[in-house]
Amino acid sequence: MVILVVDGQGGGIGRTLVDKLSAEIGEEHEIMAVGINAIATMGMMKAKPKNIATGENAVIYNAKRADIIIGSIGIVAANSMMGELTPAMANAISESPAVKVLIPLNKCGLRVAGVAGCTLPEIIDDAVKMVKDITDRNTKCC
Repeated sequence: MVILVVDGQGGGIGRTLVDKLSAEIGEEHEIMAVGINAIATMGMMKAKPKNIATGENAVIYNAKRADIIIGSIGIVAANSMMGELTPAMANAISESPAVKVLIPLNKCGLRVAGVAGCTLPEIIDDAVKMVKDITDRNTKCC
């Protein structure tokens, strides 16, 4: 399976995701990191994903071939991440047939009910567990 990690800004969440996914699922599946900008890509490079790319076209192209897309909830919202995520990127991710595992951050004007008591590390661990469960079953969910 192709697991696409998408991040912007400094790439810190993406780096953590790549690190944890690599530890959980090993080299059995392709972990690809796509930075919305060069700084995010550089941040995720430190986690040594199998493949890495940067920018709008990379997001659009790879969203089509991913089986799972993981990132903060802002990756499906046009102009989020202080305008870094373009409408075309959000559209490509939203329309991708991939399963989306979204980390609920209360930023970008998006609020998610029911996660107020969770810390970011706990949410990332839960997201990684979701991806592992999907790859273990090797099935897509709705």
